[in-house]
Amino acid sequence: MRPLPRTRAAATAAVLLMLLSACSATTDPRPRPTAPGPDEDGVRRPAAGAVFDYQLGGAYRPTDDVEAVSRDRGAEPVPGLYNICYVNAFQTQPGAAVAWWRKKHPDLLLHGRDGELVVDEDWDEPLLDLSSAAKRRSLLGVVGPWIDGCAERGFDAVEPDNLDSYTRSDGLLSEADAIAFARLLADRAHARGLAIAQKNTAELLDGHEDIGFDFALVEECARYEECPRFTRAYDGRVFDVEYEQEDFATACRTWPRLSVVLRDRDVHPAGEPGHVRETC
Repeated sequence: MRPLPRTRAAATAAVLLMLLSACSATTDPRPRPTAPGPDEDGVRRPAAGAVFDYQLGGAYRPTDDVEAVSRDRGAEPVPGLYNICYVNAFQTQPGAAVAWWRKKHPDLLLHGRDGELVVDEDWDEPLLDLSSAAKRRSLLGVVGPWIDGCAERGFDAVEPDNLDSYTRSDGLLSEADAIAFARLLADRAHARGLAIAQKNTAELLDGHEDIGFDFALVEECARYEECPRFTRAYDGRVFDVEYEQEDFATACRTWPRLSVVLRDRDVHPAGEPGHVRETC
């Protein structure tokens, strides 16, 4: 697994800031770009090349040029923009979220052969147990209502993280398990009129249509030389987040069809120390 920014923990810690900032965004009187209309199946998919902002560390008012934004499911969408709802679907958040899962659904946390939780050590996040059809159905009973909530709040799409958890499962989960659960998530999203993003995991690109993914939201595809594969698979419907200036410049210069944004690794909200955001 590539190093991921500590966005999920930041989002949890910044719920109040997100809600306050989202309220200001909702009342923003400035004209906004118009999000694309729904396709024939009622699902609104993003336009290729849309100017993008990645706001998982806390919601804030987008700049005038922004056409699409990704926010945590606890935040509010921005009227007039293409809004992507971030959901933890394959791992838990750290901290209090782990205690919630232990109390409410201990059987849905992945346990190793030693009986201990299997944890993504980079972010101290326990993995969810996708290892059987029954477990996946039970997980959908938890994650599905979160997806429903994204639709009810007015989001256009959902971004389920971490699709690649099976790669950190000590062999207890398989690629087939991840695909099977992703299909359930895609069906749930589409039933609610939401598009669904493939988050990273280039290994699953060949089967993205069969799973039901509509577009991709990737981190550092320039750094890992994956941008061409995602661009071909999704006909340019790719949002790419880069964290290094050199990689950002490479992406902008080499793959102009991508929606590329440079962010700081902690995705600080605008106005906070360390905040970085640039677009091509």
